Amino acid sequence: MPALGVLADGTPYFAPLGQVIADDSRVTCHLCGRRYRSVAAHLASHRWTKEQYCRAFGLERSQSLEGAETRKLRATAFSARLVFEPAVRVGSAAGHQRARSGELTRDAAAAARGRAFPEQRRQRSRSAVSDAAREQFADASRQRAEQHRAAVADQVARQHGYSSIGEYVRARLQAGQSLAVISRECGLHKDWMSRHLPSLDATASAIARTSRTAALDVRWLPVISRLGYDDVASYLRQRHLAEHASVNTIAREVGFSFQAVKSALQRHDVTVSRQPRTLLRRHTA
Repeated sequence: MPALGVLADGTPYFAPLGQVIADDSRVTCHLCGRRYRSVAAHLASHRWTKEQYCRAFGLERSQSLEGAETRKLRATAFSARLVFEPAVRVGSAAGHQRARSGELTRDAAAAARGRAFPEQRRQRSRSAVSDAAREQFADASRQRAEQHRAAVADQVARQHGYSSIGEYVRARLQAGQSLAVISRECGLHKDWMSRHLPSLDATASAIARTSRTAALDVRWLPVISRLGYDDVASYLRQRHLAEHASVNTIAREVGFSFQAVKSALQRHDVTVSRQPRTLLRRHTA
């Protein structure tokens, strides 16, 4: 059996981490890939303890490493011992008393404090969450993110003496600043305003987009004027949508790069056609 992976110390493993591969009678050993009635008894051959095994492969400490048939045989044998052996009865009674008093729970909690959850418990937790619960968690996360963005925007506006983020951004745009410059001015990531302004203030976002489009179109205007067009949008729609000229053809015509033309098409909401030559042949026919 090929190894599924290697632990941090270089030990190969042959069963998924956090999982016990078992059928009614046998369990697969993570260390060698062979199947045994009791991996717990087999671990001595690897010179491992059960605690080391569970910790290394992300299993719960209480996880059984025996097949179902072996567990039934052990349970039957223990029931007989519980009847006929006084020491077993005394120990069982003491354990039940600790459980009823809550002492066992407190000791277990103290022992687990500060210890990371094993991979097996994480997998069970993920599988136990329903689709509806996941959607609720996602909605709650989105709401927290929106509240955080709104709080950051309100703080930025007040720090600069404005009543709202929209008013502040519009004032900075009129002063000739880009959204990236405004974001850095506020101590935020350069793309923060571009990403979040549409949800914070749609009007300011539209003004910023118009300003950016006009600034980027400045170098296009002399070229398209010589071609007989007044604005970039009408030129791109006519050449790409009506006449089916490809992006490369337009790039050669205006003397700009392929990416510059593609960016201009996206900026003016002109859908980039993937097969302009085929469309041109159909249009000609």
